[in-house]
Amino acid sequence: MASRQNALLERFYTALISGDRAGARDVMDTVFSADAEGEQVAAHLVWPVLDQVQKAYRHDQLSKLSYHYATRMLRSITDQLQIRYAQKARRDETVLLVCGAEESEELAGQLAADLLEADGYTVYFTGGGIANDEIVAQLAELQAQKLVVFGAIPPTVPQTRQLIDRLHDIGACPNLQIIVGGGVFNRAEGLAEEIGADLWALDPIELVEVMDEEPQRRMTPDQRTVGRRRRQPTKSRQAA
Repeated sequence: MASRQNALLERFYTALISGDRAGARDVMDTVFSADAEGEQVAAHLVWPVLDQVQKAYRHDQLSKLSYHYATRMLRSITDQLQIRYAQKARRDETVLLVCGAEESEELAGQLAADLLEADGYTVYFTGGGIANDEIVAQLAELQAQKLVVFGAIPPTVPQTRQLIDRLHDIGACPNLQIIVGGGVFNRAEGLAEEIGADLWALDPIELVEVMDEEPQRRMTPDQRTVGRRRRQPTKSRQAA
């Protein structure tokens, strides 16, 4: 079973980076003909391949042409995948979701936004490149309960840190829960804790899980750390 899944992932990845639209559609037809649920496709096909594309491009193992081929096709597939998610009962909770400005990070953010919306949240997805002033104002206007920063890139980490500090300093949305994940947060141990995030997750599927499991978790000022070793991955990526 594992070898079959790996072969499917490789086939999908190859189709995407070579711009083979028909080949990518054939892979999607294969998984849906097997009655795979939308969430399963997101977790075991779309996200792993997106992560592979990001890593290959970041390490100069993928040309810009191939990167564009892959991200453009994955965007179209993610759009179509949304309608296949099981829609849960609506929650009385609003999420503002921001991300890095790169194409692959916005794609990861969209995947996270779609899954959270299917899980019952009211989601506002800004994409990347939004100034902190606008984010703070929008949080206040929406009276959002959750701020999700998913798919940040290294140059945006100082901005994210400043945003969290500002929200705490001015007391805007005092009950706001701040969740981070993906992107640079997956590569830098302890970074989520250091900047004062309440929760963190490695991927969009886990993001939904930790938000469901720890809705009341908040980081206290004395729990913000610099350089404390991040715990080994567990099902729940809560800040301790």
